[in-house]
Amino acid sequence: MQSKRKQPSSTNPYPRTGTNSRILWQRPLRIGELVSPQSRLFNVKLQIIESEEVFALPECHRDLTVRSLKSRLELFVGIPVNFQRIQYLDEVDLDDDSTLRRNEIVPGGTLTMRIWSEDSWGGLVAAATSGRIRKLQSLGATQTSSFSTANSDLMTEEERIDWLAHRAFVALFITAHRGHTKAVEFLLQNGADLKRRTPLGRTALHVAVTSGQIECISLLLDHGAKVSDEDNEGYNTVQLARLWKQRESERKLFRHQWMARTGRTGQRQSIKSKTEVKAEI
Repeated sequence: MQSKRKQPSSTNPYPRTGTNSRILWQRPLRIGELVSPQSRLFNVKLQIIESEEVFALPECHRDLTVRSLKSRLELFVGIPVNFQRIQYLDEVDLDDDSTLRRNEIVPGGTLTMRIWSEDSWGGLVAAATSGRIRKLQSLGATQTSSFSTANSDLMTEEERIDWLAHRAFVALFITAHRGHTKAVEFLLQNGADLKRRTPLGRTALHVAVTSGQIECISLLLDHGAKVSDEDNEGYNTVQLARLWKQRESERKLFRHQWMARTGRTGQRQSIKSKTEVKAEI
């Protein structure tokens, strides 16, 4: 599987290999089903407008619903499901319960994803996909941000705190998927909550695992992310790593669990803290 992206001047895109055989849509095939022209698997393209990214989506089929497609896209392109507006040929959002067949989406066709524009979410998503820390900071991805919108100006103080926390989580989710380690570290140091989840129950660790971002996985684990956390489908991070053929992610998670059982995780953190203190001195 491959993705293509217009290269920004200061950030390299995260790598994707063309040999990975992830089973994205988790649809068991019945005997002889592939023989039917109506049920053959095929590829489509997805263009994300705000980030100018283009992804190749493999193993689609005509009975795939838009709802199921969005669920897989949350892990495949790293955009939380509640921000996805999927369109085809025009700017009309596809109904979640409709299928690729009903929308007459053909093999090789190009779907479009747009981000809900309210509260400058599109700008936040664009900044996160490219790992631009200053831009994220200016768009409300930290607890102390003074960023506001017409909507946030009507919020209570408690609502605003939760709104900023949600923006920080969305930024963390996307940057972890893209492998922007400096941005991930910045967000974690500025209050991004590892316990927050998408509407499908996925954490930043879930998406870092399925995209094979080992350095980001390490950062998230060091800050307390839970390997055992399950999404709404009942998959924990180890199971997702196996399902998505991410061997390095799976080994990293097993190594972390082993170190936790043997008490070496705390020892490693202690050594790390001492090293940081010496560096500051």
